[in-house]
Amino acid sequence: MSTSDYKAQAELAKKKLAEVSPTMCLAKWNQVSLHLPTGMTNSCYHPPLHKIDAEAVKHNPAALHNTAEKLDQRFKMLQGERPEGCSYCWKMEDTGEMSDRHYRSGEPWAMQDFEAIRQNPMTTSWTPRYVEVNFNHACNFKCSYCSPQFSTTWGKETEIYGEFPTTPPHNAPEHFQGRRRPIPNREDNPYVTAFWKWWPTLYKNLKHFRMTGGEPMMDHNTYKVFQYIIDHPKDDLHLNITSNMCPPDEKLKEKYFNMLQTICLQEKVEHVMQFVSVDAWGKRAEYIRNGLDFNRMWDNVDEFLERIPHRNSVTFICTYNNLSITSMDKLLKGITELRQRHSKTYQRVWFDIPLLRQPLWQQITLLPESYQAIHESNIAYMQNYSADNKELHVFKDFEIQKMQRNLAYWRENENSSTLFKKNFYAFFNEHDRRRRTDFLNTFPEMEEFWMECKNA
Repeated sequence: MSTSDYKAQAELAKKKLAEVSPTMCLAKWNQVSLHLPTGMTNSCYHPPLHKIDAEAVKHNPAALHNTAEKLDQRFKMLQGERPEGCSYCWKMEDTGEMSDRHYRSGEPWAMQDFEAIRQNPMTTSWTPRYVEVNFNHACNFKCSYCSPQFSTTWGKETEIYGEFPTTPPHNAPEHFQGRRRPIPNREDNPYVTAFWKWWPTLYKNLKHFRMTGGEPMMDHNTYKVFQYIIDHPKDDLHLNITSNMCPPDEKLKEKYFNMLQTICLQEKVEHVMQFVSVDAWGKRAEYIRNGLDFNRMWDNVDEFLERIPHRNSVTFICTYNNLSITSMDKLLKGITELRQRHSKTYQRVWFDIPLLRQPLWQQITLLPESYQAIHESNIAYMQNYSADNKELHVFKDFEIQKMQRNLAYWRENENSSTLFKKNFYAFFNEHDRRRRTDFLNTFPEMEEFWMECKNA
């Protein structure tokens, strides 16, 4: 089997990064994730979020990205040190696998500035090429691993019921006060103001622009971006949006689909990637992502691919957690079927499988070793449906490699902590009470583990 371009680029990046230092990562410069409701940022999504200086952005909107903390992390990378916040990649690399540091740095939007970054690494005005922004935390879901910081529905629930009875208490309302308090959409937000001030400069340099949430379909800034793109076409831009594909109002879906149809069919950008968050199949996915109507989501994805047949693809983002394992086979088969139906001249259906890291009790590493056999069987299924990387309906080498590295991480970091098991039961038992769900009815195959956690 030939090596995919994506994996080959990562392997090349690994060599080039080593010319600078053994810990260099171009995403620390060329990628930014902005959580504007709370004024927080990181580079990619792996490091913890940190605060943006609200005063600094009034005078220099580029300070949304070039924070003091990132400058410190960049300096450490140049010295060959491992910034603590990037532990996700260090742990992956310590298993012998390539990490997202290599994959991200190998992508064209990152690697194109390799020499410029090497020549002027400590500038405070670096303009990134990959920008991910969360304008608003309005969301109609209460995903099990989310929080009031990213979902208004979560926030409303904690206002009624309070914290979850874990140790320490989880998602306590008082935790989301002060700097963690999301700024409501009705209030002035200095970070959103700074963003729109920066936007014309940012837009010229952009290769990838991604909107997350909350739920982007529910936010007026999403449509403001769409209209700007319609009015200012950019033929080298990759526009990416992450959605749950289950908006609370069908009118929002129609507005969203119609504007993306204009952008794609009139070729206003190079490509639109519609990211869809789903972590399991059917009722198990609905349990993890409370508020999801799985069949409606799947139908909406199918409609999107059918209705807008040009210049776009879909990527399923599976935040891989210990409730994903037992139905991952069905999700993989569903993805295969969508590929067969919609990928005719280019690949229109992708998937990614980043590991969940928080909360700790929902990590795959808590599961008994026997569950690894299920994961291995899913890898075998993917390998049986792999072939030359030019084919459209098969699993790619990098998709298989990401499943393999998740298994390597799992084996390296197995953790049967009694506290985590107690918290698993405490959280999901309360989840069932508040949300009128039923863990054992949804996951009967996990009864032994459930009882083990209950009795921990």
